[in-house]
Amino acid sequence: KEFQVEISGTTVTLTCPLDEENIVWELNQKKTASNERKYVIENHDSSPITMSCLAGSKKYEIYLNARVCANCEELDALAVMGIIIADLLITFGVLILVYYFSKDRKGRAGASPGGRPRGQKTQRPPPVPNPDYEPIRKGQREVYAGLESRGF
Repeated sequence: KEFQVEISGTTVTLTCPLDEENIVWELNQKKTASNERKYVIENHDSSPITMSCLAGSKKYEIYLNARVCANCEELDALAVMGIIIADLLITFGVLILVYYFSKDRKGRAGASPGGRPRGQKTQRPPPVPNPDYEPIRKGQREVYAGLESRGF
């Protein structure tokens, strides 16, 4: 058997798993005045507490670490799925619009002014080498004679 915990706003309702009449509730090892099967905590501050319910020799304990807020709304699974599906449909629609309009722009780009005419491709000759970086040839070492290493 387990406790049943219901949270609504800042109100927490605990239901003891014992089926007996005289149930004593303990909040952090201090007995409370309630003798009913349900125990209601009004204006809970989200602090962790240890609750237990006793009847005769039977005792059940629960460690309650519930986060509560005054203006929270609870969403069921159907609402969450609806939000996710609507978001995906909107995103898909935006993608289709972007694709459609970018497809039209691509066809008009070739007719824009400033584009160079496309003719037959001709092979270009290799670029003229820079004379400052000419390779050393045998017999022409006098050009580079002034570049010898000097001993200091």
